[in-house]
Amino acid sequence: MDARGAGELAAALKKTSIRLLPFLALLYFLAFLDRVNVSFAALQMNQDLGLSPFIYGLGAGIFFLSYVLFEVPSNLILHKVGARKWIARIMITWGLVSAGTAFITGPNSFIAARLLLGLAEAGFFPGIILYLTYWYPAEVRGKIIGAFMLAIPLSTVVGAPISTALLDMSVFGLKGWQTLFLLEGLPSVLMGIVTFFYLPDRPANATWLTEREREAITSRLAAEEQGSGREHRLGAVLGSPRLWLLGFVYFCIVLALYGLNFWTPLMVKSLSGLSNRDVGWLTAAPNLVAAIAMYVWGRWSDKTGKRRTFFLIPCLVGAAGFAVSVLAPSPVSGIAAIYLGTICVYLCAPIFWTLPTSMLAGAAAAGGIAVINSVGNVSGYLGPFLLGALQEKTGNYVGGFICLGASLLLAAALVLAAKNTKT
Repeated sequence: MDARGAGELAAALKKTSIRLLPFLALLYFLAFLDRVNVSFAALQMNQDLGLSPFIYGLGAGIFFLSYVLFEVPSNLILHKVGARKWIARIMITWGLVSAGTAFITGPNSFIAARLLLGLAEAGFFPGIILYLTYWYPAEVRGKIIGAFMLAIPLSTVVGAPISTALLDMSVFGLKGWQTLFLLEGLPSVLMGIVTFFYLPDRPANATWLTEREREAITSRLAAEEQGSGREHRLGAVLGSPRLWLLGFVYFCIVLALYGLNFWTPLMVKSLSGLSNRDVGWLTAAPNLVAAIAMYVWGRWSDKTGKRRTFFLIPCLVGAAGFAVSVLAPSPVSGIAAIYLGTICVYLCAPIFWTLPTSMLAGAAAAGGIAVINSVGNVSGYLGPFLLGALQEKTGNYVGGFICLGASLLLAAALVLAAKNTKT
């Protein structure tokens, strides 16, 4: 590519990032908020509906069952019908189900609502990862996926105070937990409608780009695809040991991620003995740092191109952080070690997604990315229960910290194994 072409590509990608990334991050923010707001609603809902801890845990986690089962077909449909229609459909249906959870009446309807929410949202995250491969060359995907995934830590920073504030409100005579579900679900419906009119399927449909800029993106991606040897056949990918190794890598990452999301407040409170309000602020702090670090780490990874190295470093440092949290001589050093581990978990995720997206294209990318995400999200169900079981058995969080550190070490080992696996 000559200097003029490179300039047009850079201008096109800059325009694309301004137009798409904040919008996609907002969609993911809403998705993550609607997924985990049940943990805040439970402060009132469980008592109102007579939900036992077992039923609540079952319902909260069963979301991942239907989510995992329908991810692959959902992503294949997105690849066939286009991102604009399918992402809009996902958002509208999950928003309606989330808002409708305000009207559940007991254990059966609670579990049914969570199953439906998983079904409605299935395919959203892997669909967005696939969608980004339609726009961005491999060498910039680290910072792009990192920017998109800022929504995860920011959802904790922003979502927690919003959700707890809604518990003290009432609309249409509804209770606080019902108001929470209703008011946090309806924005997803609205944004789904906006998505249908706002989101272009491919660069060729982007009216904000000039004709030469559209050509710069499509030709760059076409040249990359032809020269990379990426696999297009879904059947061949599904039989690839490397695909399943990467799926188990993501399993380890998600185990640590959801373990932290569900248990960090309790872990910090156990170490500090502070009030719930202070624990909330302490829990939000590492997420703010992680949001900045994710973007910087992704950009640095893009400049060097050493994806595995940039994945392995936070795995090893994060594991060390969780180990130190067990051995820390004081609450301050223990919490600081948890912060370090938390930030490192967030650094792993966007770098990880540069690996499968560099291997796959076409239908293979649509199905393969969904398979990896499905395998990973199984631990979204198992991880929190595992940490809870360890805490209940031992009476402390030592086992939980060891589990988090071990998951990062296993992720690092599996990435190295995947590197040496040819297919």
